[in-house]
Amino acid sequence: MSFSDLIPWKKNSTDIAVQKDSGDPFMELQRRMNSLFDDFWGDFPTPLRSMRTLDSMGDFSPAIEFSESENELKMKAEIPGIDEKDIEVELSDGLLTIKGEKKTERKEETNGTSYSECSYGSFRRSVELPYAVKEDNVSAEFKNGVLTVVLPKNKEAKSKSKRIDVNHN
Repeated sequence: MSFSDLIPWKKNSTDIAVQKDSGDPFMELQRRMNSLFDDFWGDFPTPLRSMRTLDSMGDFSPAIEFSESENELKMKAEIPGIDEKDIEVELSDGLLTIKGEKKTERKEETNGTSYSECSYGSFRRSVELPYAVKEDNVSAEFKNGVLTVVLPKNKEAKSKSKRIDVNHN
């Protein structure tokens, strides 16, 4: 083995990973530390290698999707790995907020050696609704990691909505 084999960026010059810069120095530090630990643990045989696969939420923000019909708004949020009891939905002054928390604990015992790891994370996402809804009739359902919130429009919202045709020249 030569000295140049020990330099990670010289191993294979075509394998250069491009990361999006978030502009947050702490997130960059976290990414680099994760990379260092991944490189370190990757050379060990299982079970140590399997410990680094534990899910972590960190700065998790669920993907949301809105759809609209004549009578209602519908919001869907992908929140995998969280129990229904750990999700909260709130509607206040036209602001829809979903929040949740994930707690994962994992213990593994192999050949008389015990391994333990914990992971905690939370999220909060708020969206301002485009118009008033019937707050008493709002419903939410959580199934297979997808939260669906149905927000019925009130009569004023229905009457204010008008479709405008776009001319094609």
